[in-house]
Amino acid sequence: MAFYLGIIVWGEPPENYYWYLPTIALIGMFITLGLRKIYQITWDISIGKRAFVILGSSYGAGVAWMGARGSIFYNMFPTERKMHEDGSMAFLGYFDGSISAFWVMLVWSALYFGIKYYLLMQEEKQRGLKAMAMAHEAQLKMLRYQLNPHFLFNTLNAISTLILDKDTELANTMVTRLSRFLRYSLDNDPMLRVTVDEEIESLKLYLDIEKVRFDERLQLHFDIEPEARSALMPSLLLQPLVENSIKYAIANAIHGGSIGVSAKVVAGELHLRVADDGPGLDLRRGKLPKGGGVGLANCRERLKEIYGDNQAFRLSDTEPHGLTISIRIPLEESDEET
Repeated sequence: MAFYLGIIVWGEPPENYYWYLPTIALIGMFITLGLRKIYQITWDISIGKRAFVILGSSYGAGVAWMGARGSIFYNMFPTERKMHEDGSMAFLGYFDGSISAFWVMLVWSALYFGIKYYLLMQEEKQRGLKAMAMAHEAQLKMLRYQLNPHFLFNTLNAISTLILDKDTELANTMVTRLSRFLRYSLDNDPMLRVTVDEEIESLKLYLDIEKVRFDERLQLHFDIEPEARSALMPSLLLQPLVENSIKYAIANAIHGGSIGVSAKVVAGELHLRVADDGPGLDLRRGKLPKGGGVGLANCRERLKEIYGDNQAFRLSDTEPHGLTISIRIPLEESDEET
């Protein structure tokens, strides 16, 4: 402090002044590296002990820094040293400088802990976001890969029947179609969207298998508007809905039935619909058939996971009888030509 007051008295800095400032600044930086090491070692101690370490270390660092500054000063400026030949004046100057250096080191310590806690909070936030994303992806994959065991059982049973009936050609066709459908369902990432055209093609892979089982008892109708063909949607979203219709509307009907699948764009949204002419549901109670509805529940949960509240999944009656499943999701266009 006395040195800076001396500069005011002298009117201009001494010859080596501009070497002195970067030298003591560099020494101060090295001292703070020591402080950083101390704080890293004592990071896990209690708050009270940590406060004691911060105050003690900051004061010790300030005294060390002031000592280094004094030593350099008395060696670099022999002329100006005569100002401090009085011992009491030198002591008071050193004590005053040590207090100032202590506050500098204490402020540095506060900044260190402030930045450290901020980085830890950001890291914790990133871990939380990553954990949420992983949980979200795991939830979607779980819902997506819950293939109905009844479908596999019925298909394999139908293949076995064809083999026993020595209809090997049809059995081979059915195995090939099953293989193509399973490969498609397992290879596609449930986190990615597919176009409506691609979804309909995958749905036809599944329906080709069911057609072998039900033959003319299963009638299919597709109504896909041109504007909707390139729209994006979650992969294999419609398959469990069609499977639900086959299970409750076709399999239990003597003469079978029909299923209609439609897609259209309305007011900037993609509207999907799966309708059958089966017995339908008792929608007044809002309950699904006992032991059924897994595909419907999974579809609803997938939509909720992907789109949040910006979607709709609704069950209604088909006139004169049957069930209609309506889905509304935001319109997203594919960048590729279909």
